[in-house]
Amino acid sequence: MTRARLASALLAMTVATSPAAAETTFEILKFDQLEGWSNDDHDAALATFVRTCDIPKDPEWRALCRLAKDQPAGKSFFELFFRPVLIGGAEPALFTGYYEPELPGSLHRTGRFRFPLFKQPPDIVSGQPWATRAQIEANGLLDGKGLEIVWLDDPVERFFLQIQGSGRIRLPGGNLLRVGYGGHNGHTYRSIGREMIRRGLYEAHQVSAQVIKNWVSRNPEEGKALLQHNPSYVFFRKVTEVDASQGPIGAMNRSVTTERTLAVDPSFVPLGAPVWIEKDGKQPLRRLMVAQDTGSAIKGAQRADIFYGSGKTAGRTAGAVRDPGRMIVLLPIQRAFAMAEDDQGQ
Repeated sequence: MTRARLASALLAMTVATSPAAAETTFEILKFDQLEGWSNDDHDAALATFVRTCDIPKDPEWRALCRLAKDQPAGKSFFELFFRPVLIGGAEPALFTGYYEPELPGSLHRTGRFRFPLFKQPPDIVSGQPWATRAQIEANGLLDGKGLEIVWLDDPVERFFLQIQGSGRIRLPGGNLLRVGYGGHNGHTYRSIGREMIRRGLYEAHQVSAQVIKNWVSRNPEEGKALLQHNPSYVFFRKVTEVDASQGPIGAMNRSVTTERTLAVDPSFVPLGAPVWIEKDGKQPLRRLMVAQDTGSAIKGAQRADIFYGSGKTAGRTAGAVRDPGRMIVLLPIQRAFAMAEDDQGQ
């Protein structure tokens, strides 16, 4: 699951009118068509919804937010004011997981801590590709420019921290420093797992984040070249506006919630919207979540990333998730029917 949190310009609660979105189908469902709907903790979903519902400017969503803040019964609130909409449901959904790593680090370079996280260079122009990962790492383009935020002891963990887009660094003495997404070099992410499958190193069902980490650690030179197959490179910033004990900042500039926040493609799913997920696989999940985050690899109407929390346990869980299913967006009633009518009229 490739992370790289996008800018807050994606916060509009309307579905973008991209060519892909224009060709997408919309089907209104009934709540009793949502598998496991009655068994969820809707109050927990409502609490997550309230965390970001005041951000969008759309009057319709603002009115619903005011009602939600009065703490009504969650299930009744969603059933009364929303309708489930299956967007682009011809293909099964793909669910992956993400988490917030917690890694050891130092504010100063030492013999152990030699791999820096960088701030975004000032000469990067938004929308224009900059140097690739291989060029940055092989040529030392960022060295000695005062862009280092913190130093880590493992280049593989640094790579996966870039994928996650945020993390907590435990400094000597026990203090925590949170870092978050601070920019991007403008190159499209390439999946390392997919490349390993293409090379015949593993079968598709064998690939996970931990498998990739172990292989790169066992094969340092080949592993370095494998990681550089992904030209995308993420820069960071210090996150000081949220205490390190809370969840990391998502695309809506608020802390995300463990197993209630979903990263989506905002070209199809409006940020801030409730989303019902029916994830299959070894650990099926039927749950109402909230679209509060994005990711550079999260593309498509039925593509989503589940936030599993912080630390190693969350990382192991998130890294093993690559499951089918479907996801249904809950939209305000008038908007849901308007989208369905537009779809039928095309």
